[in-house]
Amino acid sequence: MSVGGSEGTPEPGGLRAALGGLTTRGRSFLAAGLAAAACSYLLGQADLLRVGLLLAVLPLVCVLVLHRTRYRVAGSRTLSPARVSAAAEARVRLRMENVSRLPTGVLMLQDRVPYVLGPRPRFVLDRVEAGGRREVSYRVRSDLRGRYPLGPLQLRLSDPFGMCELTRSFSASDTLTVVPRVEPLPAVRLTGEAAGYGDGGHRSLALAGEDDVIPRGYRHGDDLRRVHWRSTARYGELMVRREEQPQKARCTILLDTRATAHEGSGPDSAFEWAVAGAASVALHLLERRFSVRLLTDTGSSVPGPDSGGGSESADAAGLLLDTLAIVEHSDEEGLSAAYEALRGGTEGLLIGFFGDLDERQAAVAGRIRRHGSTALAFVLDGDAWTRGPGRIRVSRGQTPVAERLRMLREAGWAALPVEPGASLAELWQTADGAGAGPEPAAGADPVGRASGGGA
Repeated sequence: MSVGGSEGTPEPGGLRAALGGLTTRGRSFLAAGLAAAACSYLLGQADLLRVGLLLAVLPLVCVLVLHRTRYRVAGSRTLSPARVSAAAEARVRLRMENVSRLPTGVLMLQDRVPYVLGPRPRFVLDRVEAGGRREVSYRVRSDLRGRYPLGPLQLRLSDPFGMCELTRSFSASDTLTVVPRVEPLPAVRLTGEAAGYGDGGHRSLALAGEDDVIPRGYRHGDDLRRVHWRSTARYGELMVRREEQPQKARCTILLDTRATAHEGSGPDSAFEWAVAGAASVALHLLERRFSVRLLTDTGSSVPGPDSGGGSESADAAGLLLDTLAIVEHSDEEGLSAAYEALRGGTEGLLIGFFGDLDERQAAVAGRIRRHGSTALAFVLDGDAWTRGPGRIRVSRGQTPVAERLRMLREAGWAALPVEPGASLAELWQTADGAGAGPEPAAGADPVGRASGGGA
């Protein structure tokens, strides 16, 4: 049997592999036939030898016929959608086409899926005529985010007597990405946020812009009204003026992924709440035309430092969600790497999702909040997340929640405690009046806008 198509072509096994496909019934017939042949020799019964040969030859003939069957089947798989939120369902469509001139027998179709997505789907396809097609579908669902392989697809052939079953696998597979659940957030105005949710209403000269950063040479098609005559006289060639660029509201989301800061696992753990919170805030701000960067305690950021700031929101959202889908605990002991990554940054909105902090790491988190920037911290209460009925948690030196909140607030953070079952939307609404960031100076914008800048 040969199989082709978008799933790839498997290597047909040899005769030895075909013999390994004998079912329990086939092995029983073969053993009974050999036993009858041996008894006929010992007892001198010729009729018993004929029966034994019949029992032994039948499964071998089935193996030979099935092994030499030449079906040409093309298969394909379609995911809808290929990226899905945790606890949501995705549909997988399988399409099989008989591209040979002979009809197939009964085929059993099986797709390999990780156990976390549900039971392995199996389908029985009746006789497929030459050039015929069959389509089947199944659903997958996972409460845990991640990237899960689907495939390869397997076909199982069997003879009419059930003596032998042969399995052939396609070579290709697909990947289903399960991203964190995203919670819709209300539109609030955080004190000191840059450019007011990226409304694009304020404009300034581009100093490091996305288009023309300085007067440049004339290009074919440029408007002559943009000619900068002073620069033209200076350089001896036509120069055009730099354009005005809208201020870009920027935000950095700091996600604490330290294994020592988060206890427990599973979809209801504190770490998963923090990851889902970071995803919700990122998409909320991207929808309002913020330039969003995700930073972890390891110092790595998405998009990276070499990425341009003019990427489309849809592309940026997909990149951030794909990153958060596979983010895991880090082995970092502290937040020093994140501090080093942010110490040279300019003003902008900073939102942090922190786990358990001892006194030293709370002080580092306080220094992360740069002068003049708006900083909002969601601090997960490790005691509340891990404490069960009648369970006393052994202290590991973490500062009590009230103390670490006080330290962050004194450093300029608007710090909010997060307990199990907390709604991010309600906390986000609370942050509207939490007084994040510095007090606006005299003559400043009354809503506390700060100039856009990179976080």
